[in-house]
Amino acid sequence: MADAFIVDAVRTPVGRRGGGLSAVHPADLGAHVLRALFDRVALDPALVDDVIFGCVDTIGPQAGDIARTCWLVAGLPSEVPGVTVDRQCGSSQQAVHFAAQAVMSGTADVVVAGGVQNMSAIPISAAMLAGREHGFPDPFSTSPGWRARYGDQEISQFRGAEMIAAKWGVTRAEMEEFALRSHERALAAIDHGWFDPEITPVGEVAVDECPRRDTSLEKMAGLKTLTPDGRLTAALASQISDGAAALLVVSARVVREHNLMPRARIHHLSARGGDPVIMLDAPIAATEYALTRAGLSISDISLVEINEAFASVVLAWLRETGADPSIVNVTGGAIALGHPLGATGARLMTTLLGNLERTGGRYGLQTMCEGGGQANVTILERL
Repeated sequence: MADAFIVDAVRTPVGRRGGGLSAVHPADLGAHVLRALFDRVALDPALVDDVIFGCVDTIGPQAGDIARTCWLVAGLPSEVPGVTVDRQCGSSQQAVHFAAQAVMSGTADVVVAGGVQNMSAIPISAAMLAGREHGFPDPFSTSPGWRARYGDQEISQFRGAEMIAAKWGVTRAEMEEFALRSHERALAAIDHGWFDPEITPVGEVAVDECPRRDTSLEKMAGLKTLTPDGRLTAALASQISDGAAALLVVSARVVREHNLMPRARIHHLSARGGDPVIMLDAPIAATEYALTRAGLSISDISLVEINEAFASVVLAWLRETGADPSIVNVTGGAIALGHPLGATGARLMTTLLGNLERTGGRYGLQTMCEGGGQANVTILERL
């Protein structure tokens, strides 16, 4: 099978809810990274076969195939099509998978993959609740088939995160220590300028806005739990935020004919499903599956990016995989940096690529939990 190469990757800073990116139309956020990508790469954008973007809650300004809209708003060739992917939190990681699969199959040579989300403008779960005026309180409960299989139990990421904490015996104190470390690592990365090469500033916003310099274990301990008898607080969950990211995926022929210098080869890609009720533990089995298929072990992996949807998700994954915590989310994760849903997969991959280059690592593994009890896994080989 042919190889798929990542030539370059770029992202916006991640803006906090109501922050510096909150008033930017999602199409303009996406257009910004698309223009920046082709500013960095000497390749005619008319050669692009497709644009694949992830986005969740595709209503209002994020509706109408936001991938296509972003491309057009960027002023790029109108003959290039675009398509929007929704695999919930893994949407833009799946966009990269679709791009790589197109290249590896020989049906495309140049594909742009990425994602965009403005959660300040369109609140989380807006699409889930949009059917209420039509008599559908949520996507599940009015389906006889769903009720026959899963009953009327609550389906939510918050419940799933609490179930994981209980199942793996993850304490609130452990999660607070993990969350604090996420902020400390993100702030260290900002202070050392490690994110600078991957970020294209948007107006005056040039730095990730979400990491908190004033947080502490004492402050976290004083927060109320999300549920009366739960362990999770807002400090132990990813932050609502805004942002976009884009990557250029090409074939070996394009690399050769256009004298490009790829930064990484996509060594493996896969996605697996699990129980949709506990929902967020799918990265555990998905990682085992991916490593087996790739002929690797966790000790072969130089760096890991696993989305910090909740602290319990990552801590359970660490216990089951035996991964060294020192190689996981080395520049912080979504607890500190934010989680602009449809953009996070591409943001993580952009950061993973930069961290591999900075540290000299060979293989980087990325995974994330997703709605419906799913998980994507990508393994990159730095070139």
